[in-house]
Amino acid sequence: MSRVLLVEDEELNRVLVRAIISRAEPPAVRGLDLLEAGSLADARDALAAEPVDVVLLDVNLPDGNGLELAAELAEAPARPTVIALTASVLPHERAAAMAAGCDAFLDKPYAAADLVTILATHLS
Repeated sequence: MSRVLLVEDEELNRVLVRAIISRAEPPAVRGLDLLEAGSLADARDALAAEPVDVVLLDVNLPDGNGLELAAELAEAPARPTVIALTASVLPHERAAAMAAGCDAFLDKPYAAADLVTILATHLS
């Protein structure tokens, strides 16, 4: 079973991701183990406790910029896939996310099918 860490400070967005995953058609997505963190500090704690396969990473968090965590993970020996989920969609913001070590970028608001597709792609 794949393990995914959702780093998102907005509870409503976490609820939405949980609902999308629970209804996803691909078994790899529907059956994944979803961990959640509401801040960079919580994300770092979760990652120190157990490895994950994918990090769904909000960029604008209350205790810093999610791209800091993406850059840290880019240097990790057992590096998870990092997917930026953000409303910051200008070309230079997308380029900054990719330069920080993100593997993919999904802009908010996103369609449920887009989240499922990107997860299925990176979990296979």
